[in-house]
Amino acid sequence: MLFTLKANELRKLFLDFFHSKEHLIVPSAPMVMKNDPTLMFTNAGMNQFKDIFLGNQLPVSSRVANSQKCLRVSGKHNDLEEVGHDTYHHTMFEMLGNWSFGDYFKKEAIEWAWEFLVKRLGIPEDRLYSTIFEGSTEENVPRDNEAFNCWNGCFTSPEGRIIGGSKNDNFWEMGETGPCGPCSEIHVDIRDEAERNKVPGYELVNKGHPQVIEIWNLVFIQYNRLSNGKLEHLPARHVDTGMGFERLCMVVQGKKSNYDTDIFQSIISQISAITGKKYGVNENWDIALRVIADHLRAIAFSIADGQMPSNNKAGYVIRRILRRAVRYGYNNLGTEEPFLHRLVPVLADVMGDTYPELRKAKDNIKKVILEEETSFLKTLGKGLKLIEKKIEELRKEGSIILPGKTAFELYDTFGFPVDLTQLILKENGMMTDIAEFENEMKNQKSRSREDAAIEAGDWTIVRETPETKFTGYTSTEDDVLISKYRKIKFKGKESLQIILNKTPFYAESGGQVGDTGFLISGNEKIEIIDTVRENNSIIHVSPGKLTDPLAEFHAVIDLEKRQMTANNHTATHLLHFALRSVLGKHVEQKGSLVTPDRLRFDFSHFTKLSKEELKKVEEIANRMVRRSSNIKVFEGVSMKEARDMGAMALFGEKYGDTVRVVRFGESIELCGGTHTGNTGNIGIIKIISESGIAAGIRRIEAVTASKAEEYINEIMESADEVAALLKSTGSIRESVEKLMAENALLKKSIENFEAESASVIIRELEGKAVMIKGVRLMSGKIETGSADILKNIAFQVRNSSDITVLVLGAEISEKANILVMVSDTLVKEKNLNATVIIKEIAGEINGGGGGQPFLASAGGKNPSGIPSALKKAEEYIRRRIE
Repeated sequence: MLFTLKANELRKLFLDFFHSKEHLIVPSAPMVMKNDPTLMFTNAGMNQFKDIFLGNQLPVSSRVANSQKCLRVSGKHNDLEEVGHDTYHHTMFEMLGNWSFGDYFKKEAIEWAWEFLVKRLGIPEDRLYSTIFEGSTEENVPRDNEAFNCWNGCFTSPEGRIIGGSKNDNFWEMGETGPCGPCSEIHVDIRDEAERNKVPGYELVNKGHPQVIEIWNLVFIQYNRLSNGKLEHLPARHVDTGMGFERLCMVVQGKKSNYDTDIFQSIISQISAITGKKYGVNENWDIALRVIADHLRAIAFSIADGQMPSNNKAGYVIRRILRRAVRYGYNNLGTEEPFLHRLVPVLADVMGDTYPELRKAKDNIKKVILEEETSFLKTLGKGLKLIEKKIEELRKEGSIILPGKTAFELYDTFGFPVDLTQLILKENGMMTDIAEFENEMKNQKSRSREDAAIEAGDWTIVRETPETKFTGYTSTEDDVLISKYRKIKFKGKESLQIILNKTPFYAESGGQVGDTGFLISGNEKIEIIDTVRENNSIIHVSPGKLTDPLAEFHAVIDLEKRQMTANNHTATHLLHFALRSVLGKHVEQKGSLVTPDRLRFDFSHFTKLSKEELKKVEEIANRMVRRSSNIKVFEGVSMKEARDMGAMALFGEKYGDTVRVVRFGESIELCGGTHTGNTGNIGIIKIISESGIAAGIRRIEAVTASKAEEYINEIMESADEVAALLKSTGSIRESVEKLMAENALLKKSIENFEAESASVIIRELEGKAVMIKGVRLMSGKIETGSADILKNIAFQVRNSSDITVLVLGAEISEKANILVMVSDTLVKEKNLNATVIIKEIAGEINGGGGGQPFLASAGGKNPSGIPSALKKAEEYIRRRIE
């Protein structure tokens, strides 16, 4: 084998091989999915070709190959919590693949795979095994004899090399419905000769052995799965193959672990240099080093593709991965300071040639990771304090079992893995109810599945038409025909999805919401409540029924909503320009939401905007509005031409060969959305909020036109109401300042009164104090409406005496309040503790509390129990010191 091949050389060899077989080499799609409601991340090389398999799009070439960056954190063999514990599974990975769209089929796919592995790479054929679909009587699908015969012609000695596989292992399906077919896997046995002599490799295929592994899956798409479960033959047959690049590197470089290849070793070496923990010395260190090296790639590539860590959907997945890496550094490697961000330059050096977006976004990736690390390390500290508190509570209850629900809360809220919780509990002679924890995990996954579950029927084809033509840039209504429709059920509600031959309805995309309106034909009027994009199809969503799908319809959008949405979309462009003008060219759009009522614009910036900065941004944007600039649209422009024009591209977005450029004066952006024809139509842009939503990401919310008028009028009405309350006839500000000055004087008078009142109470308590073996006990129930007076009294007594225990009770707002103060000398010399005393007596008022050794307090629902609580405190003190 060619053991000298580095990863970059091997990747190039694969692509060159298929280029020689007349395949078009295409770039990797972004790892973060767009316009596919079924996926958050690209999890296979075929994802970007899904529309071709579904018949919604024609291929640019009938033969294609690439290396695709993928992310998997769930499903078969991809539990996030298991990554790092073995040597060959990952979150982020590269998938090498070649595709045939109605061109070649099984013979060529199998023979070329064999040629590449055996003849080009020199992998001995006696280390290879292939699997084929053994057939299914239930599905009425025969054994894949075609694939068997192809493999039989490849192996010199095929006996024991071609293995039948079940539907579970050797029948690939895109989803519950859609294209599917048998697959043929290639497995490699990299065990030592001694191990191979003990057990033949074919006995270990698909048995989970770490050194007898699948490296390439050849999928032969020849069926379509209907919603009733039945299979029908596709009119055109396709090939979809995927080979794990990291595993191939392991095989070719003669390693026993993916992590020993040059893909990971530079990163692992840097982690070792930072932490002082070498790889291969300690198993716990090794797991952590593998986890961190793997997770760094998933995090960095996601951010490079525009997906920031957050608490929602894809962002939450990335945050979980990042926090898992931090946790392993913290727990296994002893790193209590942020360090992940320091690994980004090494990753960029390793993979930046193949994926230039990594180098381009390197500085931004570092900043985002640093902020996330810093924030989570604080959270981790809170989690440790919380579990310590839970342990203390268990001790008081006399229990040694932490409820599984609590362990789940620690995991879900603070990112605590259950094994860390178990370890800490074990150190304290305790355990967790692991069955209850697993049940909580199961319930969470079940809720997620239910929330996402959509029951969809098969598409009913009304007429064969080309891909839907969008006419909404120039028209708000059009004569249309229905191409196909289907019924769907989501969360118990039924609706209709309709695809037209052409449409003026804009489908939700790029942050802009979809159009609403009607399809009208004679007496039939179908309401469209949303327009969405699924893959490349424009889908019109209706809660109604379709009477005559063959009829000609007139499509009419809600013009007022479209105009308001267009105003807001154009406003985001103007705000983007204004933000870059005020804050600097580092500002880039990170997301947006454009609705008829408001707009939201997310952008890269690392500090809160000052009032002056926000004012300047708003001024610049509104100046552009008042210039009444007409829209200028440039269709079919190449990316180079667009960049030469100065057009801004959306970070992490994948663009085609040609793009659409939208210009309003100095604002020039790539955009596929709808816009107002003239900035003057916007009227006014009013920023209503600015906030941080993730590390290095800020968010502006704003309103325009009539909604801005409504907002300003509401503010003015509120100001008028305040003026009326203040009985102000001049400046509201002067009236408020006068009121605040009067309030400050009254507050000072109250403080003086409370101080005088406290002094009186202290003298009364001193008069009733009792001495108990050198300790002065001051105790009593007092009349006050403020808990602050209790503390005031306590601190005065503490500063004036070093032999006093003070126990006070008061009824405040119909609730019981108790405070205990112990002089510092008594804490040290007599071992008296205010926290212990408060917990001893809090039960008398049906409450609880805590504090510090010198000062503690409690609240409760039973004010009538205050006298008995004071009595119990005295009894406790006497027992402690007599």
